[in-house]
Amino acid sequence: MEESARPSSSVRTSPPHVDLQAVPHPAEESAASPEVLEPGTAPLSRTTPAAWERRYWAWVVGSDVFAVALVIAVSAYIIDRVAPHDMHAFGTAAAVLFSLPVSRAWSQRVLGEGAEEYRTLGRGLILAAVAVAFGGLLFGALEVQVWVFIVVPAIALVAFPQRYVLRQVLHRRRRHGRCLLPVMAAGSVDTLADLIERTRREAHVGWRVEAVCASGAGGAPEPGEVEGVPVVGKLDELARHVRRGGYRVVAITADQYWSPQRLQRLAWDLEGTSAEMVVAPVLMEVAGPRLNVSGVLGMPLLRVTAPSFTGGRRVVKEIVDRCGSALLLTLLSPLLLVIALAVKLGDRGPVIYRQRRVGRDGATFTMLKFRTMVTDADRIRATLEAGNEGAGPLFKMRRDPRVTRVGAILRRYSLDELPQLVNVLAGRMSLVGPRPPLPEETEKYAPDARRRLLVKPGLTGLWQVSGRSDLTWAESIRLDLRYVEDWSLALDLVILWKTFRAVVFGHGAY
Repeated sequence: MEESARPSSSVRTSPPHVDLQAVPHPAEESAASPEVLEPGTAPLSRTTPAAWERRYWAWVVGSDVFAVALVIAVSAYIIDRVAPHDMHAFGTAAAVLFSLPVSRAWSQRVLGEGAEEYRTLGRGLILAAVAVAFGGLLFGALEVQVWVFIVVPAIALVAFPQRYVLRQVLHRRRRHGRCLLPVMAAGSVDTLADLIERTRREAHVGWRVEAVCASGAGGAPEPGEVEGVPVVGKLDELARHVRRGGYRVVAITADQYWSPQRLQRLAWDLEGTSAEMVVAPVLMEVAGPRLNVSGVLGMPLLRVTAPSFTGGRRVVKEIVDRCGSALLLTLLSPLLLVIALAVKLGDRGPVIYRQRRVGRDGATFTMLKFRTMVTDADRIRATLEAGNEGAGPLFKMRRDPRVTRVGAILRRYSLDELPQLVNVLAGRMSLVGPRPPLPEETEKYAPDARRRLLVKPGLTGLWQVSGRSDLTWAESIRLDLRYVEDWSLALDLVILWKTFRAVVFGHGAY
């Protein structure tokens, strides 16, 4: 279809001369550079996935097939002794290999895309289990129960870790600047700068902003570059530049230029190209289960539900907190004893450090930790204020002279936090939640920061898995508020897993 056949809002005046071939594209990771088209020529055809995308897809599919074949073979040997007349093994394998693509578990759009990849994989395995159970009922083979409740879950136990390992390999390559999707972004200069900074900080997402379209404030000429990324044109020239550049993602950030009509026309103009258009909503920090898109009166509406602080999910969280802390205290009791002895023998001082902290709804409680500093640390702090490296009301020093030798080891691996499990068991804290603040910190809180006190503080949280002591005050507040607003049981599980990794490798703790 000719480009002129689509309605377009592009201004037909000549844009400032910019050599689009100078915009860097990855050599291996992206598709071959498309031919530069003159205005009015036919649009680019949809490009095929890059070589790394095809290889990664093949590895994912191959790993899933391997997991199915391995578990089915072992199960058939154990359960049926490879009886030639028994079709349970073949039926289960067929159900799984059919359900995974049907559930989009092999779609390139979801591979490497965070929790969505795991959700589609889980959905496919649940569909396979239902299909096996239905087949058993249909053909009168009631003995398929073991295949439904044991074999399919066993496949999940193999497939999920394999997916995780492959994603870690992909993330490592992305951190080294490989396996990234070329992105064209368009919006205001401020929102573009924020997007570029986020993509660089979180390279595992897989985006590399290579060019932007922007206009200056008040319609002034656009700048030459934004955060080192070249500006190739104005907002009304976006579709033309996307067609010439072969970008895989077109990211639309906030700007008063974007009206519903212009976004719709842009979507039309991008049809037939390799680009996927993504639009950043104004509510940048609201995500997850609180956002739903629905159609009302023929209009797409983004529904934002109120955050949940009570209800059934909170009861489940309370049960998990109490049972989990009790189990961890039991399993870790030998380690707790060893640490207590090490602290005591270090300087003959007290083992446990007690400190008043602020909990839910502003109620104070006594938080328990293994002592990592000298006994008169609080008194000495006043003499160290000049060396404070913490942001906001926090006091932090990378080389705090008050920390003992044993305490330095405990802090690096967060072992000093283990006695807080007693606070969790007593119901004063949660396994996952905002950081428990000091009373003097809360006195300096702005109104938005006080929303952290709507839920119980946590032994770990988003602040723990996103940089720990390396975070600025504003970043720690933003992460805590994001958790308060978008909390879910799935998010808690992800945070607990990432906490384990952060603690093992000692990232960002001092």
